[in-house]
Amino acid sequence: MLQKLRDTTSGWIATVILGLLIIPFAFFGMESYMSQRVDSYAARIVQPPSWWQSAPQTWPVSYFWRTHDIDTAEFRQRFEQARMRARDEQGDKFDAKAFESADNKRKLLDEMIDEQVMRLSAERDNILVSDGEVRNAIQGIPDFQVDGKFDVNRYQLLLASQSPPQTPRDFETRIRDNLQYGLIPSRLARSAFVTNAEVDRVLRLLGEQRDVSFVMLPAMPADTAAVTPAQIQDWYKLHAAAYRQPETVRLEYVEVDGASLPPPVVDEAALRKRYQDEAAKFSAASQRQVSHILINVAADASAADKKAAEARATKLAAEARAPGADFAALAKANSDDAGSKDKGGDLGFMAKGSLPGPFEDAAFAMASGEVRGPIKSDFGWHVIKVGEIRTSTQRPFEEVRAQLVAELQESERDRGYNELSGKLVDQVYKNPSSLEPAAKAMGLEVKTTPLFSRAGGEGVAANQKVVRSAFSETLIQDGTASDPIELGPSHSVMIRVIEHNPERTRPLAEVSGAVVAAIRIDRQRKAAEAAADALVQAATANGLAKAADNAKLAMSEMNAMERATAIPSRRAVDAFFDAPRPGNNQISVDKVEIGGQYMVYAIRAVRDGDLTKAPPQERDQLREQLATIAGIDAQKAYVKASRAKYRISVAEDRL
Repeated sequence: MLQKLRDTTSGWIATVILGLLIIPFAFFGMESYMSQRVDSYAARIVQPPSWWQSAPQTWPVSYFWRTHDIDTAEFRQRFEQARMRARDEQGDKFDAKAFESADNKRKLLDEMIDEQVMRLSAERDNILVSDGEVRNAIQGIPDFQVDGKFDVNRYQLLLASQSPPQTPRDFETRIRDNLQYGLIPSRLARSAFVTNAEVDRVLRLLGEQRDVSFVMLPAMPADTAAVTPAQIQDWYKLHAAAYRQPETVRLEYVEVDGASLPPPVVDEAALRKRYQDEAAKFSAASQRQVSHILINVAADASAADKKAAEARATKLAAEARAPGADFAALAKANSDDAGSKDKGGDLGFMAKGSLPGPFEDAAFAMASGEVRGPIKSDFGWHVIKVGEIRTSTQRPFEEVRAQLVAELQESERDRGYNELSGKLVDQVYKNPSSLEPAAKAMGLEVKTTPLFSRAGGEGVAANQKVVRSAFSETLIQDGTASDPIELGPSHSVMIRVIEHNPERTRPLAEVSGAVVAAIRIDRQRKAAEAAADALVQAATANGLAKAADNAKLAMSEMNAMERATAIPSRRAVDAFFDAPRPGNNQISVDKVEIGGQYMVYAIRAVRDGDLTKAPPQERDQLREQLATIAGIDAQKAYVKASRAKYRISVAEDRL
């Protein structure tokens, strides 16, 4: 038996089987079979290979697809930043519950998906951004300007004060990335235009006037007619969902908020140590005024073209070094850098970390007034001149003391929060069936919420993380405390469900009064609509004036009504201008419901806006607005079309 088995497993069949088994191991490795993978993405973008856009996403071709994930941690960080911005902008009007809505979260995630898709598309299409464009974008940021001009010291100081600190090179990489993926959408938006005919059409609509007659029907008297048991039963069955009691819970909770902790005492020695440790943050690095002449060399240039470009740069370098040479004039006449050419090649004052490697190495090894070149970079050949050199400076301790105090207090407050919340967790885990002992041990207060549903409540119950945790099976069934739930920076809460009421249908006996009231309101509404429909029919046949007179109702008229009019009401005016124009000797008659009452109206005449009354400035302003709208539409269409080239999946349960 064993010999037969050995013979069988050593033949050509075994070789084929072994070959088939090797294929998946070669593609995916042993670790794919030995370990379990847990996905944590909020959104996943899958990109087909560039050489096969229509490739199927099936094995083994799927191996060549590229996967890009937007991690849940990345989404939550972005969402928290958006929350803080909204809170700062809206102040007391900020609605935390509305902000936590699923629609709001999906909207933000879609923005992140669009950004990633644009980034992938830019990489696929080999879109590049020049140093000049990056520099112009940075110098145009108002936060880096003093008196309307870019200030290098302010630029470096603001970058150093970030948490964590950023170098100019890091920030420029980020700006380059943003410019790269936004290049095509932004250019599309700016390329939109509007014809004269389109402007005329909009002006006619905006200036349109209408002559309108209308009748406001009186409110229907309250319905007091009897409601039979059968009607009550039928309504209750038909609208059963309206009479369900939603699932509710009531919580006890302990909240830890770093902002409410007493401010830490600031030690002078600690301040001075922090100043020494972060000395680079309070210093202005050495800067050099740099000018250059760029001879551009395309990445796919031939060897002859590359040699010619180098020879041209060598010749220009020799001319620039000649006694009495005008470097600015040479740059204006010869440089291929559109961002600095018109300024005589001047790049302004530059610090280390803000220039390409070989360019920077040369510039910071030169003396004031020296010319060097040609220097090779990814963009071509450079001839460089260094002007004024500013040595590094250090801001004194006294000047930055207030900033150090604020930073130290914040870090100490964070440390105090982490220590307090950590100890609270340890205490709660000792007795997870109650929060009272742990809160008492830590000197904290146990609070309770009113009953609330899955739609949320007030206070901590407005936070969707709290709601999700409160309605989890574990907390409801076990009655134990939750893990800490983050409400915001240095702000968390631990909760425990102390009352749970399952969803139920309220019995008819409990809601019969509400059912009767609903039936009467419905009958009253239908009676009002029927009266309005009858008046519309009569007005269509005999005119609104005669129909109103027959019904003993007052008719009002407004002539030359414009769209901006707010009388008789905005809802009524919107209905008047949404109605079709009268034609074939027929007036346009319809009804509109306003605050529970019906208005019947007739459009007697329509006149287009007078184009001769629109001054050139108004036309130009309107053209610009319409072009902006068209550009935004083109931008959205491009992003939508780009998204269609990728396979995108969203994990709604992780948002």
